[in-house]
Amino acid sequence: MTTFGGGWRRGVNRSWLVVSPTGASHVEEAGKHSVMRRTGLPARDLRLLDPMLSHPSTILGRDKAILIHLEHIRAVVTAIEVIVPNSKDPVVVPFLQDLRDRIANVVDNRNGVKSLPFEFRALEVCLESACKSLDLETKTLEDEAYPALDELTSKISTLNLERVRQIKSRLVAISGRVQKVRDELEHLLDDDMDMAGMYLTQKMLASQSVIEVDPSGDEWDGCTSENITLDGFKPNIVELEMLLEAYFVQIDGTLNNLFALREYVDDTEDYINIMLDDKQNQLLQMGVLLSTASMVVSAGLVIAGVFGMNINIDLYTMKNTTLFWEITFSIIAGCVFLYILAIGWGKQNGLLQ
Repeated sequence: MTTFGGGWRRGVNRSWLVVSPTGASHVEEAGKHSVMRRTGLPARDLRLLDPMLSHPSTILGRDKAILIHLEHIRAVVTAIEVIVPNSKDPVVVPFLQDLRDRIANVVDNRNGVKSLPFEFRALEVCLESACKSLDLETKTLEDEAYPALDELTSKISTLNLERVRQIKSRLVAISGRVQKVRDELEHLLDDDMDMAGMYLTQKMLASQSVIEVDPSGDEWDGCTSENITLDGFKPNIVELEMLLEAYFVQIDGTLNNLFALREYVDDTEDYINIMLDDKQNQLLQMGVLLSTASMVVSAGLVIAGVFGMNINIDLYTMKNTTLFWEITFSIIAGCVFLYILAIGWGKQNGLLQ
């Protein structure tokens, strides 16, 4: 096990998995300053690799390295190696296996097909792993969300409402993460200088070139390590642009699926609100009906109370026993008539359905 020396935090080294272009890998102990010297990254960039800190997805192209922080993937890609800090994380293990296999399998040039530079093969594995992870998480959320939303529309209950609330929280969180990856790829595609700066292999070869001599013996003005600068370095960025566009389309499709799910959630919420408003209107109408009935019955009770007063009138001395029932039924009929009249007036004026 090789030791770079230096310290990470309080002089303690960290374990880094180093993957070479052949697919071979080994673990090295290195401190922060050693990694900075090896990759040319400043200290503020290395903070993005700290698993204890939360940072949004980022792809940074530097002079000697590409720093990648996409979801669970944190890596530093140079022209000759990939350095991964959290190699023992179980979530990262499938990515590392894919990384070893993919960067070692270079396309055969005998068919006239040019293989991607090492740094772009590593970048492609990182992008593919991150996009697959987000797409899988999106599909899992969709599989849970659509049945839960349909069940809520058929039966409004506290349990169903809580399930939908949790799904909506997860939807907001994953949408933000997918949007950040999409924005990062869009930013790179819009900046040709950033893409040109990510051609690490060409920059390394250009910086290592020496003055060439032509067949006539005269010196040819080539690039040397002393005069090579990024300002004069203009690689053809088409291959990187095509690579980024492919994963931009993929992550944009994932984001569209999340937007569609968000619209379905919003539509379901609107439908639930309409249903609740309708229930509330039904309760209000029932309250009006009961209040009207109570008012009419109260009027009948007032009339009955008048007849029940302890006063001497000729009505109380009459021996016709049928008169009591006639008055009683008349009061009931009058109450029913008043109730029907009140309900009819309410429907005529649009107060009741």
